[in-house]
Amino acid sequence: MRTIIVKTYYMQTYLDFEKSIAELESRIRDIKSLESGDEINIAEEVSRLETKLDKLLRSTYAKLTSWEKIKVARHPDRPHLSDYISNLFTDFMPLSGDRGFSDDHAIIGGIGRFKGQSVMVVGHEKGNDTESRIKHNFGMARPEGFRKAIRLFNLADQFNIPIITFVDTAGAYLGVGAEERGQAEAIARSTEACLGVKVPLISIIVGEGGSGGAVALAVGNKVLMMEHAVYSVISPEGCASILWRTNEKAEDAANALKITAQDLLKLEVIDEVIQEPIGGAHRDHEKTMKSVSKAIDTALMEFSAISAEKIKELRSEKFLNMGHIGL
Repeated sequence: MRTIIVKTYYMQTYLDFEKSIAELESRIRDIKSLESGDEINIAEEVSRLETKLDKLLRSTYAKLTSWEKIKVARHPDRPHLSDYISNLFTDFMPLSGDRGFSDDHAIIGGIGRFKGQSVMVVGHEKGNDTESRIKHNFGMARPEGFRKAIRLFNLADQFNIPIITFVDTAGAYLGVGAEERGQAEAIARSTEACLGVKVPLISIIVGEGGSGGAVALAVGNKVLMMEHAVYSVISPEGCASILWRTNEKAEDAANALKITAQDLLKLEVIDEVIQEPIGGAHRDHEKTMKSVSKAIDTALMEFSAISAEKIKELRSEKFLNMGHIGL
């Protein structure tokens, strides 16, 4: 199934289930553009419509289906890794290359400071426009991307620096070259590296968490997930193509896969849901950054007094026990 996106003249991007929201916001903009001195009380009418809009946004986003949440998670205006880095971290210094083949722009990593504390930041970058999306391969990492992540995980472990990962990918890149260079092994080694470090590892699923390409960066002591993000072993389109031989059943697959933050919290696959602004993270980047910052701060504080060996042990136990909670 295809996601339908409607664009207004104001370049606001709306999803297909947001038609009523788009119409109401367009009406508010039209009224605001009226010259003063008209018969209607512009301020009063705008206030009334904005109240109506707030209620509409709340009711719409309170009852999103799994398929609709996927559309929100893929929204082109959602904050990406570059946004989180520029807003949450200071003195960020990118570290490039896997020291074996090349640098993969789908995964960005480096050392920065979070509220004065040195941290290692690693995550998927999808890009914000056509040029950057091509550069970053839409966030789909190749083996050298995962090997870069491994190098940075080991570096953080060596210097006792907490690791914060941001997950936002449809999955690992499936090209022939990637397979020839050991894609599966690179994913497995990255997962192994996550399990092996003795520093706190906080993982945040901010958009899509697709298959092994996501897991390779998400084996954390704390796995946090944005309210409208998704996390699954396979995309609904891929699942539908396998089970029904058509992606027209993608919506049914989405509901069956239990991919939403709310479902995964119940299954104890994740530890916490980070609330998004009303209408999704793409509507208010500033509020989103504040929520994510608070969640990171709380998670880091939780492990500040725990020994290195215990941090590693707790992480291993967490994932070994996963799957005991049924549907």
